[in-house]
Amino acid sequence: MKRLSVFLIVVSTFLLAFSAAAQQTVEVVKVISKPVERTVRLPGEFMPYLGVAIHAKVTAFVDKVEVDRGSVVREGQLLALLDAPELTAQRAEADAKVQALESQRAEAEAKLAAAESTYERLKAASATEGAVAGNELIVVGKETDAARSLLRAQESSVKAAQQSAASLKELESYLRVTAPFSGTITEREIHPGALVGPGAGSSIPLFRLEQNFRLRLVVAVPESEVGGIARGAHVSFRVSACPGETFNGVIARIAESLDSKTRTMPVELEVANSQGRLAPGMYPDVSWPVRNKKPALLVPTSSIVSTTERVFVVRIRDGKAEWVNVTRGSPVDDLVQVYGPLNPEDQIVRRGSDEIREGTPVKAGAAK
Repeated sequence: MKRLSVFLIVVSTFLLAFSAAAQQTVEVVKVISKPVERTVRLPGEFMPYLGVAIHAKVTAFVDKVEVDRGSVVREGQLLALLDAPELTAQRAEADAKVQALESQRAEAEAKLAAAESTYERLKAASATEGAVAGNELIVVGKETDAARSLLRAQESSVKAAQQSAASLKELESYLRVTAPFSGTITEREIHPGALVGPGAGSSIPLFRLEQNFRLRLVVAVPESEVGGIARGAHVSFRVSACPGETFNGVIARIAESLDSKTRTMPVELEVANSQGRLAPGMYPDVSWPVRNKKPALLVPTSSIVSTTERVFVVRIRDGKAEWVNVTRGSPVDDLVQVYGPLNPEDQIVRRGSDEIREGTPVKAGAAK
């Protein structure tokens, strides 16, 4: 009996020791939930606020060029003079035709006035019986109607000729090439004597005009970062042309649509450039602010376990290990954002490992 008691004590001690050994002690941390504000580095590209290729609207020869590459011009300023002798001759012919038709209209007006005067006199005389033959009054009335119709036809001809002359006058005004807005001439492709215009057989523009004292900074924002875009927000950036300096722009326009190929959304910032230190075509390094509307779940990077089959963290629940699938997000300081069925304040293993098998009894230890 005494030996049996000793045996039971030994077995009991062994089982307690085995149980204590089987229940592994692990260092745990809590899942943190808080709003995240961070910045990511994104490339951008400067575009002119306004930019246009200036073409000749009529076929003509270049007579004078008043500006060159780099010229700063104001709206309406003369850029080039063109010469089109055929157009000038057509305009003179149209003006002469208008004058001739106006003379004919004046003659028709005089004839109508004379016919109306004769008709009124005969009508007054016809009040006296036998003074005027009835047929004579009818004939004069018809002549008056004919004179009135002729005048209307002449007036229509004059209006058509005037419109034709005005059209040629407008075409002739195109011989003066002017700036549609204030800006800088960035390209000049013509010289005096060159044939330009729609019939010249070339689509090369005369000039390229850009407005650069204000610029558009276009940033392609990844799909995962578009949630925090806010119009009016200030965004900083740097350019390699000005090392060590930081510039700022304001979010002004959002495409509200993703590019199907790059999965990015174009966002435009307005950038003041009164000193001309920035230029279209530059590629700035933009510090893009990311602000999530909902609190993010954050865990230490060491808590995330990646295998060929899954990415997970080890959560402690009811004294046992539980594998919880997560998706890794962006780093935030010394933590990383995760997406998955976790809750704030959940206890997870600080140094996750697939050696801690799911369902294994574990004991939570304090974080060191």
